[in-house]
Amino acid sequence: LKKASKRLTCHKRYKIQKKIREHHRKVRKEAKKRGRKKPKKDPGVPSAAPFKEKLLREAEQRKQRLEKLKQKQKLNRQKEHEKKRKLEAKKNAAKNKEKAEGKESSGKSKAKTNKLLDKNSKKSFCRELKKVLEASDVVLEVLDARDPMGCRCPQLEQAVTCSGDKKLLLVLNKIDLVPKENLEKWLNYLKKEFPTVAFKSVTLMKDRTMVTKRRARVDLSRTTACFGSKCLLKLLQEHVKTQNKAIQVGVVGFPNVGKSSIINTLKGVRACNVGLSRGVTKSMQIVHIDKQTKMLDSPSIIADPSNSALALALRSIIDTEESGSADVLEGVDAILNHCSKQQVMMHYSIPDYRDTEEFLTLLAKKRRMLKKGGVPDIENVAKLLLCDWTGAKISYHSQPPGSQSLPPYLTEDKIAEMQGCFNLKNLEEENNTTVQALKFPSPASSIIFQSAGMANGTIEENEVIEQASQWQNMDISKEEEDEEEEEDFTESDDDQDDVEEENNVKEVTRKAKVGRQQTSPTNSEKQIAESDHSNSLSLNLDKTADEDDAYDFNTDYV
Repeated sequence: LKKASKRLTCHKRYKIQKKIREHHRKVRKEAKKRGRKKPKKDPGVPSAAPFKEKLLREAEQRKQRLEKLKQKQKLNRQKEHEKKRKLEAKKNAAKNKEKAEGKESSGKSKAKTNKLLDKNSKKSFCRELKKVLEASDVVLEVLDARDPMGCRCPQLEQAVTCSGDKKLLLVLNKIDLVPKENLEKWLNYLKKEFPTVAFKSVTLMKDRTMVTKRRARVDLSRTTACFGSKCLLKLLQEHVKTQNKAIQVGVVGFPNVGKSSIINTLKGVRACNVGLSRGVTKSMQIVHIDKQTKMLDSPSIIADPSNSALALALRSIIDTEESGSADVLEGVDAILNHCSKQQVMMHYSIPDYRDTEEFLTLLAKKRRMLKKGGVPDIENVAKLLLCDWTGAKISYHSQPPGSQSLPPYLTEDKIAEMQGCFNLKNLEEENNTTVQALKFPSPASSIIFQSAGMANGTIEENEVIEQASQWQNMDISKEEEDEEEEEDFTESDDDQDDVEEENNVKEVTRKAKVGRQQTSPTNSEKQIAESDHSNSLSLNLDKTADEDDAYDFNTDYV
Protein backbone atom coordinates (compact mmCIF):
# COMPACT_ATOMS: atom_id res chain seq x y z
CA LEU A 1 0.00 0.00 0.00
CA LYS A 2 1.25 3.45 -0.90
CA LYS A 3 1.42 6.15 1.74
CA ALA A 4 -0.95 9.08 1.39
CA SER A 5 0.65 12.06 -0.33
CA LYS A 6 1.34 15.17 1.75
CA ARG A 7 1.06 17.46 -1.23
CA LEU A 8 -1.40 20.32 -0.97
CA THR A 9 -3.18 22.19 -3.68
CA CYS A 10 -1.60 25.55 -4.54
CA HIS A 11 -4.75 27.36 -3.44
CA LYS A 12 -4.58 25.81 0.02
CA ARG A 13 -0.82 26.40 0.41
CA TYR A 14 -1.06 30.08 -0.56
CA LYS A 15 -4.01 30.51 1.79
CA ILE A 16 -1.97 29.12 4.74
CA GLN A 17 0.99 31.37 3.89
CA LYS A 18 -1.31 34.38 3.75
CA LYS A 19 -2.81 33.57 7.14
CA ILE A 20 0.68 33.22 8.66
CA ARG A 21 1.73 36.61 7.26
CA GLU A 22 -1.42 38.23 8.67
CA HIS A 23 -0.77 36.68 12.08
CA HIS A 24 2.84 37.92 12.15
CA ARG A 25 1.70 41.39 11.12
CA LYS A 26 -0.87 41.41 13.94
CA VAL A 27 1.73 40.32 16.51
CA ARG A 28 4.16 43.05 15.37
CA LYS A 29 1.40 45.66 15.55
CA GLU A 30 0.47 44.67 19.14
CA ALA A 31 4.14 44.67 20.17
CA LYS A 32 4.51 48.18 18.75
CA LYS A 33 1.44 49.35 20.72
CA ARG A 34 2.78 47.91 23.95
CA GLY A 35 6.12 49.56 23.30
CA ARG A 36 8.14 46.48 24.13
CA LYS A 37 11.63 46.48 22.79
CA LYS A 38 14.24 43.81 22.63
CA PRO A 39 16.33 43.66 25.81
CA LYS A 40 19.62 45.44 25.36
CA LYS A 41 22.71 43.31 25.49
CA ASP A 42 25.09 43.86 28.37
CA PRO A 43 28.04 45.79 26.86
CA GLY A 44 30.33 44.44 29.58
CA VAL A 45 33.27 46.20 31.20
CA PRO A 46 35.31 48.25 28.74
CA SER A 47 38.91 47.14 28.31
CA ALA A 48 40.19 50.64 29.21
CA ALA A 49 38.46 50.60 32.61
CA PRO A 50 40.72 50.27 35.67
CA PHE A 51 40.38 47.12 37.87
CA LYS A 52 38.60 45.31 35.03
CA GLU A 53 39.66 41.86 36.22
CA LYS A 54 38.48 42.60 39.76
CA LEU A 55 35.09 43.81 38.54
CA LEU A 56 34.65 40.74 36.33
CA ARG A 57 35.59 38.46 39.23
CA GLU A 58 33.04 40.17 41.51
CA ALA A 59 30.34 39.86 38.84
CA GLU A 60 31.11 36.15 38.44
CA GLN A 61 31.03 35.62 42.20
CA ARG A 62 27.66 37.43 42.37
CA LYS A 63 26.37 35.19 39.59
CA GLN A 64 27.53 32.06 41.43
CA ARG A 65 25.89 33.27 44.64
CA LEU A 66 22.60 33.85 42.84
CA GLU A 67 22.75 30.38 41.29
CA LYS A 68 23.41 28.80 44.70
CA LEU A 69 20.51 30.74 46.21
CA LYS A 70 18.22 29.58 43.39
CA GLN A 71 19.29 25.98 43.92
CA LYS A 72 18.66 26.28 47.67
CA GLN A 73 15.20 27.73 47.06
CA LYS A 74 14.48 24.94 44.58
CA LEU A 75 15.53 22.29 47.12
CA ASN A 76 13.43 23.92 49.84
CA ARG A 77 10.43 23.95 47.50
CA GLN A 78 10.95 20.29 46.69
CA LYS A 79 11.19 19.44 50.39
CA GLU A 80 7.96 21.32 51.12
CA HIS A 81 6.19 19.53 48.27
CA GLU A 82 7.43 16.18 49.60
CA LYS A 83 6.21 17.05 53.11
CA LYS A 84 2.81 18.03 51.75
CA ARG A 85 2.59 14.83 49.74
CA LYS A 86 3.51 12.74 52.79
CA LEU A 87 0.93 14.54 54.94
CA GLU A 88 -1.76 14.03 52.31
CA ALA A 89 -0.82 10.37 51.98
CA LYS A 90 -1.01 9.95 55.78
CA LYS A 91 -4.40 11.69 55.89
CA ASN A 92 -5.75 9.51 53.08
CA ALA A 93 -4.39 6.40 54.78
CA ALA A 94 -5.98 7.45 58.08
CA LYS A 95 -9.31 8.10 56.34
CA ASN A 96 -9.24 4.72 54.61
CA LYS A 97 -8.33 3.05 57.90
CA GLU A 98 -11.19 4.82 59.70
CA LYS A 99 -13.62 3.75 56.98
CA ALA A 100 -12.45 0.15 57.20
CA GLU A 101 -12.59 0.16 61.00
CA GLY A 102 -15.95 1.95 60.99
CA LYS A 103 -17.58 -0.78 58.94
CA GLU A 104 -16.17 -3.60 61.07
CA SER A 105 -16.08 -2.14 64.58
CA SER A 106 -19.06 -1.14 66.72
CA GLY A 107 -19.94 2.26 68.22
CA LYS A 108 -17.78 1.63 71.32
CA SER A 109 -14.57 1.31 69.31
CA LYS A 110 -15.48 4.54 67.46
CA ALA A 111 -15.87 6.39 70.76
CA LYS A 112 -12.40 5.17 71.81
CA THR A 113 -10.73 6.31 68.58
CA ASN A 114 -12.34 9.76 68.85
CA LYS A 115 -10.79 10.52 72.26
CA LEU A 116 -8.39 13.11 70.86
CA LEU A 117 -10.56 16.13 70.18
CA ASP A 118 -9.85 19.30 68.25
CA LYS A 119 -9.29 22.63 69.94
CA ASN A 120 -12.58 23.82 68.43
CA SER A 121 -14.61 21.00 70.03
CA LYS A 122 -17.09 21.75 72.80
CA LYS A 123 -15.47 19.17 75.06
CA SER A 124 -12.08 20.92 74.93
CA PHE A 125 -13.80 24.28 75.60
CA CYS A 126 -15.38 22.81 78.74
CA ARG A 127 -12.07 21.29 79.83
CA GLU A 128 -10.25 24.62 79.50
CA LEU A 129 -13.04 26.51 81.29
CA LYS A 130 -12.87 23.99 84.16
CA LYS A 131 -9.11 24.59 84.39
CA VAL A 132 -9.66 28.35 84.70
CA LEU A 133 -12.32 27.93 87.40
CA GLU A 134 -10.12 25.56 89.42
CA ALA A 135 -6.99 27.75 89.15
CA SER A 136 -8.62 31.15 89.91
CA ASP A 137 -9.13 32.75 93.34
CA VAL A 138 -11.47 35.45 92.00
CA VAL A 139 -13.85 34.83 89.10
CA LEU A 140 -15.02 37.74 86.92
CA GLU A 141 -18.29 36.93 85.17
CA VAL A 142 -18.47 39.32 82.20
CA LEU A 143 -21.98 40.48 81.24
CA ASP A 144 -23.13 42.45 78.21
CA ALA A 145 -24.81 45.63 79.58
CA ARG A 146 -27.45 45.39 76.82
CA ASP A 147 -28.75 42.04 78.15
CA PRO A 148 -27.12 41.32 81.54
CA MET A 149 -29.66 38.69 82.62
CA GLY A 150 -29.24 36.79 79.34
CA CYS A 151 -25.45 36.66 79.91
CA ARG A 152 -25.69 35.17 83.39
CA CYS A 153 -25.04 31.42 83.67
CA PRO A 154 -26.64 29.83 86.79
CA GLN A 155 -24.47 26.69 86.52
CA LEU A 156 -21.27 28.77 86.61
CA GLU A 157 -22.45 30.94 89.52
CA GLN A 158 -23.48 27.84 91.49
CA ALA A 159 -20.09 26.17 90.87
CA VAL A 160 -18.20 29.27 92.11
CA THR A 161 -20.42 30.00 95.13
CA CYS A 162 -20.38 26.36 96.30
CA SER A 163 -16.57 26.07 96.02
CA GLY A 164 -16.13 28.04 99.29
CA ASP A 165 -12.78 29.83 98.77
CA LYS A 166 -13.51 31.60 95.49
CA LYS A 167 -15.10 35.03 95.06
CA LEU A 168 -17.39 36.09 92.21
CA LEU A 169 -17.47 39.57 90.68
CA LEU A 170 -19.86 40.74 87.97
CA VAL A 171 -18.35 43.00 85.27
CA LEU A 172 -20.96 44.94 83.30
CA ASN A 173 -19.17 45.52 79.97
CA LYS A 174 -20.23 47.63 76.91
CA ILE A 175 -21.95 50.24 79.12
CA ASP A 176 -21.57 52.86 76.36
CA LEU A 177 -24.27 51.06 74.30
CA VAL A 178 -27.16 51.49 76.79
CA PRO A 179 -28.99 54.57 78.12
CA LYS A 180 -27.79 56.05 81.43
CA GLU A 181 -31.02 55.36 83.36
CA ASN A 182 -31.08 51.74 82.25
CA LEU A 183 -27.46 51.21 83.38
CA GLU A 184 -28.19 52.68 86.83
CA LYS A 185 -31.20 50.36 87.20
CA TRP A 186 -29.10 47.31 86.35
CA LEU A 187 -26.29 48.33 88.74
CA ASN A 188 -28.83 48.70 91.57
CA TYR A 189 -30.37 45.32 90.71
CA LEU A 190 -27.13 43.30 90.37
CA LYS A 191 -25.27 44.77 93.38
CA LYS A 192 -27.84 43.14 95.70
CA GLU A 193 -26.53 39.72 94.64
CA PHE A 194 -22.84 40.18 93.73
CA PRO A 195 -20.36 43.11 93.67
CA THR A 196 -20.81 44.69 90.22
CA VAL A 197 -18.32 46.84 88.28
CA ALA A 198 -19.41 49.13 85.42
CA PHE A 199 -16.83 48.76 82.66
CA LYS A 200 -16.11 50.07 79.18
CA SER A 201 -13.18 48.30 77.50
CA VAL A 202 -10.82 49.66 74.85
CA THR A 203 -11.88 48.87 71.28
CA LEU A 204 -8.64 49.70 69.40
CA MET A 205 -5.44 48.34 70.89
CA LYS A 206 -1.89 48.23 69.51
CA ASP A 207 -0.36 44.80 69.11
CA ARG A 208 3.41 44.80 69.74
CA THR A 209 3.91 41.87 67.40
CA MET A 210 2.00 43.56 64.54
CA VAL A 211 3.91 45.78 62.09
CA THR A 212 1.62 48.54 60.80
CA LYS A 213 2.11 50.29 57.46
CA ARG A 214 3.05 53.98 57.43
CA ARG A 215 0.29 54.90 55.01
CA ALA A 216 -2.48 53.25 57.02
CA ARG A 217 -5.37 55.61 57.74
CA VAL A 218 -6.35 54.08 61.10
CA ASP A 219 -3.78 54.68 63.82
CA LEU A 220 -3.97 51.64 66.10
CA SER A 221 -1.76 53.28 68.74
CA ARG A 222 -4.60 55.69 69.57
CA THR A 223 -6.90 53.79 71.89
CA THR A 224 -10.44 54.80 72.74
CA ALA A 225 -11.05 55.88 76.33
CA CYS A 226 -11.66 53.08 78.83
CA PHE A 227 -13.78 53.35 81.99
CA GLY A 228 -13.88 51.21 85.12
CA SER A 229 -10.36 49.75 84.79
CA LYS A 230 -9.01 51.67 87.83
CA CYS A 231 -12.01 50.61 89.91
CA LEU A 232 -11.54 46.92 89.01
CA LEU A 233 -7.79 47.01 89.69
CA LYS A 234 -8.39 48.66 93.08
CA LEU A 235 -10.86 45.93 94.04
CA LEU A 236 -8.38 43.20 93.08
CA GLN A 237 -5.51 44.92 94.95
CA GLU A 238 -7.67 45.17 98.09
CA HIS A 239 -8.38 41.45 97.85
CA VAL A 240 -4.62 40.76 97.50
CA LYS A 241 -3.99 42.70 100.73
CA THR A 242 -6.64 40.73 102.62
CA GLN A 243 -5.28 37.39 101.33
CA ASN A 244 -1.57 38.35 101.79
CA LYS A 245 -0.62 36.40 98.65
CA ALA A 246 -0.65 36.65 94.87
CA ILE A 247 -4.04 35.91 93.29
CA GLN A 248 -5.23 34.51 89.99
CA VAL A 249 -8.30 36.10 88.42
CA GLY A 250 -10.35 34.03 85.96
CA VAL A 251 -12.36 35.91 83.33
CA VAL A 252 -15.39 33.89 82.17
CA GLY A 253 -18.60 34.46 80.22
CA PHE A 254 -20.60 33.70 77.09
CA PRO A 255 -19.21 34.49 73.58
CA ASN A 256 -18.72 38.12 72.47
CA VAL A 257 -19.23 39.71 75.90
CA GLY A 258 -15.69 41.16 75.87
CA LYS A 259 -13.59 38.87 78.11
CA SER A 260 -10.32 39.26 76.20
CA SER A 261 -10.95 43.01 75.71
CA ILE A 262 -11.15 43.51 79.50
CA ILE A 263 -7.78 41.76 79.99
CA ASN A 264 -6.22 43.87 77.21
CA THR A 265 -7.61 47.06 78.82
CA LEU A 266 -6.20 46.17 82.25
CA LYS A 267 -2.83 45.22 80.75
CA GLY A 268 -2.70 48.30 78.47
CA VAL A 269 -1.44 46.17 75.56
CA ARG A 270 -3.12 43.75 73.18
CA ALA A 271 -2.11 40.58 75.02
CA CYS A 272 -5.09 38.42 73.96
CA ASN A 273 -6.56 37.91 70.52
CA VAL A 274 -9.85 39.73 69.95
CA GLY A 275 -12.35 39.32 67.09
CA LEU A 276 -15.95 39.71 65.97
CA SER A 277 -16.29 35.98 65.33
CA ARG A 278 -17.36 33.87 68.28
CA GLY A 279 -15.00 31.49 70.05
CA VAL A 280 -11.69 33.25 69.21
CA THR A 281 -10.16 32.18 72.56
CA LYS A 282 -9.83 28.39 72.50
CA SER A 283 -7.60 27.68 75.51
CA MET A 284 -6.56 29.13 78.87
CA GLN A 285 -4.16 32.08 78.55
CA ILE A 286 -2.23 33.63 81.47
CA VAL A 287 -1.55 37.40 81.43
CA HIS A 288 0.51 39.07 84.19
CA ILE A 289 -1.01 42.42 85.21
CA ASP A 290 1.47 43.03 88.04
CA LYS A 291 3.52 41.01 90.55
CA GLN A 292 0.48 40.12 92.64
CA THR A 293 -2.25 39.53 90.02
CA LYS A 294 -2.51 37.14 87.09
CA MET A 295 -5.45 37.22 84.68
CA LEU A 296 -6.65 33.92 83.18
CA ASP A 297 -8.43 34.26 79.85
CA SER A 298 -10.86 31.40 79.20
CA PRO A 299 -12.89 30.05 76.25
CA SER A 300 -16.59 30.90 76.11
CA ILE A 301 -19.25 29.06 78.10
CA ILE A 302 -21.15 26.61 75.87
CA ALA A 303 -24.88 27.37 75.77
CA ASP A 304 -27.08 24.38 76.57
CA PRO A 305 -29.28 23.17 73.67
CA SER A 306 -32.33 23.31 76.00
CA ASN A 307 -32.18 27.15 75.91
CA SER A 308 -34.66 29.23 73.91
CA ALA A 309 -33.97 30.12 70.25
CA LEU A 310 -33.08 33.70 71.28
CA ALA A 311 -30.50 32.57 73.86
CA LEU A 312 -28.95 30.14 71.36
CA ALA A 313 -28.82 32.85 68.67
CA LEU A 314 -27.02 35.38 70.90
CA ARG A 315 -25.03 33.16 73.28
CA SER A 316 -24.04 29.94 71.46
CA ILE A 317 -20.68 29.48 69.74
CA ILE A 318 -21.90 29.61 66.13
CA ASP A 319 -19.49 30.05 63.27
CA THR A 320 -21.67 32.07 60.91
CA GLU A 321 -19.62 30.98 57.91
CA GLU A 322 -20.00 27.26 58.58
CA SER A 323 -23.46 27.16 60.21
CA GLY A 324 -26.54 26.32 58.17
CA SER A 325 -28.85 29.00 56.84
CA ALA A 326 -31.82 27.54 58.79
CA ASP A 327 -30.07 28.10 62.18
CA VAL A 328 -29.10 31.67 61.29
CA LEU A 329 -32.60 32.55 60.01
CA GLU A 330 -34.17 31.05 63.14
CA GLY A 331 -31.83 33.16 65.30
CA VAL A 332 -32.68 36.36 63.39
CA ASP A 333 -36.40 35.55 63.67
CA ALA A 334 -36.06 35.13 67.47
CA ILE A 335 -34.21 38.48 67.78
CA LEU A 336 -36.79 40.40 65.73
CA ASN A 337 -39.68 38.86 67.70
CA HIS A 338 -38.16 40.13 70.99
CA CYS A 339 -37.71 43.73 69.75
CA SER A 340 -39.95 46.71 69.12
CA LYS A 341 -40.90 46.53 65.42
CA GLN A 342 -41.12 50.30 64.95
CA GLN A 343 -37.67 50.87 66.48
CA VAL A 344 -36.14 48.18 64.25
CA MET A 345 -37.73 49.85 61.19
CA MET A 346 -36.40 53.24 62.33
CA HIS A 347 -32.89 51.87 63.01
CA TYR A 348 -32.53 50.13 59.66
CA SER A 349 -34.70 52.76 57.84
CA ILE A 350 -36.86 50.04 56.29
CA PRO A 351 -40.62 50.10 55.51
CA ASP A 352 -43.17 47.89 57.27
CA TYR A 353 -42.60 44.14 56.89
CA ARG A 354 -44.80 41.09 57.52
CA ASP A 355 -42.23 38.48 58.49
CA THR A 356 -38.48 37.91 58.93
CA GLU A 357 -37.93 36.84 55.32
CA GLU A 358 -39.47 40.05 54.00
CA PHE A 359 -37.37 42.11 56.45
CA LEU A 360 -34.17 40.40 55.27
CA THR A 361 -35.06 40.89 51.58
CA LEU A 362 -35.67 44.61 52.19
CA LEU A 363 -32.40 44.92 54.12
CA ALA A 364 -30.49 43.05 51.37
CA LYS A 365 -31.87 45.38 48.70
CA LYS A 366 -31.02 48.44 50.80
CA ARG A 367 -27.45 47.29 51.41
CA ARG A 368 -27.16 46.07 47.79
CA MET A 369 -26.34 42.53 48.83
CA LEU A 370 -27.63 40.76 45.74
CA LYS A 371 -26.88 37.46 44.05
CA LYS A 372 -26.76 36.79 40.31
CA GLY A 373 -29.81 38.14 38.54
CA GLY A 374 -30.61 40.68 41.29
CA VAL A 375 -31.87 38.06 43.79
CA PRO A 376 -31.49 39.30 47.43
CA ASP A 377 -28.77 37.43 49.37
CA ILE A 378 -30.86 36.61 52.48
CA GLU A 379 -28.35 34.19 54.06
CA ASN A 380 -25.41 36.61 54.11
CA VAL A 381 -27.61 39.49 55.34
CA ALA A 382 -28.86 37.27 58.20
CA LYS A 383 -25.27 36.39 59.16
CA LEU A 384 -24.29 40.07 59.06
CA LEU A 385 -27.26 41.00 61.26
CA LEU A 386 -26.33 38.33 63.85
CA CYS A 387 -22.75 39.67 63.95
CA ASP A 388 -24.08 43.22 64.46
CA TRP A 389 -26.27 42.16 67.40
CA THR A 390 -23.56 40.16 69.17
CA GLY A 391 -20.85 42.75 68.40
CA ALA A 392 -20.70 46.36 69.57
CA LYS A 393 -22.59 47.95 66.67
CA ILE A 394 -26.23 48.12 67.72
CA SER A 395 -27.46 49.94 70.81
CA TYR A 396 -30.29 48.02 72.52
CA HIS A 397 -31.30 47.59 76.15
CA SER A 398 -33.42 45.28 78.31
CA GLN A 399 -35.20 46.18 81.53
CA PRO A 400 -34.31 44.47 84.84
CA PRO A 401 -37.01 42.28 86.47
CA GLY A 402 -39.63 44.16 88.53
CA SER A 403 -39.15 42.07 91.70
CA GLN A 404 -35.84 40.83 93.07
CA SER A 405 -36.02 37.04 93.43
CA LEU A 406 -32.82 35.25 94.44
CA PRO A 407 -31.80 32.06 92.57
CA PRO A 408 -32.00 28.80 94.62
CA TYR A 409 -28.19 28.50 94.96
CA LEU A 410 -27.92 32.03 96.51
CA THR A 411 -28.73 32.67 100.16
CA GLU A 412 -28.21 35.80 102.28
CA ASP A 413 -25.19 34.17 103.93
CA LYS A 414 -23.63 33.42 100.56
CA ILE A 415 -24.23 37.01 99.40
CA ALA A 416 -22.61 38.38 102.56
CA GLU A 417 -19.66 36.01 102.04
CA MET A 418 -19.17 37.17 98.44
CA GLN A 419 -19.43 40.87 99.36
CA GLY A 420 -17.35 40.64 102.57
CA CYS A 421 -13.84 40.98 101.09
CA PHE A 422 -14.62 44.07 98.99
CA ASN A 423 -15.18 47.72 99.94
CA LEU A 424 -18.69 48.24 98.52
CA LYS A 425 -18.87 51.99 99.32
CA ASN A 426 -15.76 52.74 97.28
CA LEU A 427 -17.07 50.50 94.51
CA GLU A 428 -20.38 52.41 94.38
CA GLU A 429 -18.55 55.78 94.26
CA GLU A 430 -16.28 54.58 91.46
CA ASN A 431 -19.28 53.29 89.48
CA ASN A 432 -21.00 56.67 89.90
CA THR A 433 -17.92 58.50 88.59
CA THR A 434 -17.76 56.23 85.50
CA VAL A 435 -21.48 56.77 84.87
CA GLN A 436 -21.05 60.55 85.10
CA ALA A 437 -17.96 60.63 82.87
CA LEU A 438 -19.25 58.43 80.03
CA LYS A 439 -21.39 59.52 77.08
CA PHE A 440 -24.54 57.42 76.67
CA PRO A 441 -26.97 56.98 73.76
CA SER A 442 -30.41 58.56 74.12
CA PRO A 443 -33.30 56.21 75.11
CA ALA A 444 -35.06 56.98 71.80
CA SER A 445 -32.11 55.76 69.69
CA SER A 446 -31.66 52.55 71.74
CA ILE A 447 -33.90 49.58 70.78
CA ILE A 448 -36.04 48.10 73.57
CA PHE A 449 -35.29 44.39 73.89
CA GLN A 450 -37.12 41.64 75.83
CA SER A 451 -34.61 39.41 77.57
CA ALA A 452 -35.11 35.63 77.63
CA GLY A 453 -33.73 35.40 81.20
CA MET A 454 -30.68 33.48 82.42
CA ALA A 455 -29.03 31.25 79.82
CA ASN A 456 -28.14 27.70 80.87
CA GLY A 457 -24.58 26.61 80.11
CA THR A 458 -22.68 23.32 80.14
CA ILE A 459 -19.59 23.48 82.35
CA GLU A 460 -19.08 19.80 83.09
CA GLU A 461 -17.22 17.82 80.43
CA ASN A 462 -19.38 14.72 81.00
CA GLU A 463 -22.54 16.54 79.89
CA VAL A 464 -20.93 17.33 76.54
CA ILE A 465 -19.77 13.70 76.20
CA GLU A 466 -23.35 12.46 76.55
CA GLN A 467 -24.45 14.79 73.76
CA ALA A 468 -21.58 13.65 71.56
CA SER A 469 -22.39 9.98 72.22
CA GLN A 470 -25.99 10.59 71.17
CA TRP A 471 -24.76 12.06 67.88
CA GLN A 472 -22.41 9.10 67.42
CA ASN A 473 -25.28 6.67 67.99
CA MET A 474 -27.32 8.61 65.45
CA ASP A 475 -24.47 8.31 62.92
CA ILE A 476 -24.12 4.58 63.61
CA SER A 477 -27.85 4.01 63.20
CA LYS A 478 -27.78 6.01 59.95
CA GLU A 479 -24.92 3.87 58.65
CA GLU A 480 -26.81 0.69 59.56
CA GLU A 481 -29.89 1.98 57.74
CA ASP A 482 -27.77 2.76 54.66
CA GLU A 483 -26.30 -0.75 54.74
CA GLU A 484 -29.78 -2.26 55.02
CA GLU A 485 -30.92 -0.16 52.05
CA GLU A 486 -27.94 -1.36 50.03
CA GLU A 487 -28.82 -4.96 50.90
CA ASP A 488 -32.40 -4.36 49.81
CA PHE A 489 -31.26 -2.91 46.49
CA THR A 490 -28.83 -5.79 45.81
CA GLU A 491 -31.49 -8.49 45.75
CA SER A 492 -31.05 -11.78 43.89
CA ASP A 493 -32.43 -12.29 40.40
CA ASP A 494 -34.96 -14.80 41.75
CA ASP A 495 -36.51 -12.20 44.08
CA GLN A 496 -36.78 -9.74 41.20
CA ASP A 497 -38.48 -12.43 39.11
CA ASP A 498 -40.95 -13.05 41.95
CA VAL A 499 -41.79 -9.35 42.03
CA GLU A 500 -42.24 -9.29 38.24
CA GLU A 501 -44.55 -12.32 38.34
CA GLU A 502 -46.59 -10.79 41.17
CA ASN A 503 -47.01 -7.64 39.06
CA ASN A 504 -48.08 -9.80 36.10
CA VAL A 505 -50.63 -11.56 38.31
CA LYS A 506 -52.01 -8.18 39.42
CA GLU A 507 -52.33 -7.09 35.80
CA VAL A 508 -54.15 -10.35 34.93
CA THR A 509 -56.61 -9.88 37.79
CA ARG A 510 -57.23 -6.25 36.80
CA LYS A 511 -57.91 -7.27 33.21
CA ALA A 512 -60.19 -10.06 34.44
CA LYS A 513 -62.23 -7.54 36.43
CA VAL A 514 -62.58 -5.31 33.37
CA GLY A 515 -63.58 -8.37 31.33
CA ARG A 516 -66.25 -9.33 33.88
CA GLN A 517 -67.94 -6.00 33.42
CA GLN A 518 -68.11 -6.57 29.66
CA THR A 519 -68.80 -10.37 29.51
CA SER A 520 -69.20 -12.86 32.38
CA PRO A 521 -67.01 -15.99 31.77
CA THR A 522 -68.12 -19.54 32.54
CA ASN A 523 -67.25 -21.36 35.80
CA SER A 524 -64.95 -23.83 33.98
CA GLU A 525 -62.88 -20.95 32.57
CA LYS A 526 -62.61 -19.40 36.05
CA GLN A 527 -61.39 -22.69 37.52
CA ILE A 528 -58.74 -23.04 34.79
CA ALA A 529 -57.50 -19.49 35.38
CA GLU A 530 -57.32 -20.08 39.16
CA SER A 531 -55.43 -23.34 38.70
CA ASP A 532 -52.92 -21.66 36.31
CA HIS A 533 -52.48 -18.78 38.78
CA SER A 534 -51.87 -21.15 41.74
CA ASN A 535 -49.39 -23.21 39.71
CA SER A 536 -47.40 -20.08 38.72
CA LEU A 537 -47.23 -18.96 42.35
CA SER A 538 -46.28 -22.42 43.63
CA LEU A 539 -43.37 -22.55 41.18
CA ASN A 540 -41.87 -19.46 42.83
CA LEU A 541 -42.82 -20.05 46.46
CA ASP A 542 -41.85 -23.76 46.73
CA LYS A 543 -38.21 -23.22 45.79
CA THR A 544 -35.64 -24.86 48.00
CA ALA A 545 -32.42 -23.22 49.18
CA ASP A 546 -30.37 -25.21 46.63
CA GLU A 547 -32.53 -24.03 43.74
CA ASP A 548 -32.05 -20.31 44.62
CA ASP A 549 -28.53 -20.27 43.19
CA ALA A 550 -29.48 -22.40 40.17
CA TYR A 551 -30.63 -20.94 36.90
CA ASP A 552 -34.39 -20.46 36.63
CA PHE A 553 -35.62 -21.75 33.24
CA ASN A 554 -39.16 -20.49 33.87
CA THR A 555 -37.95 -16.87 33.52
CA ASP A 556 -35.98 -17.56 30.33
CA TYR A 557 -38.20 -15.67 27.89
CA VAL A 558 -37.37 -15.56 24.17
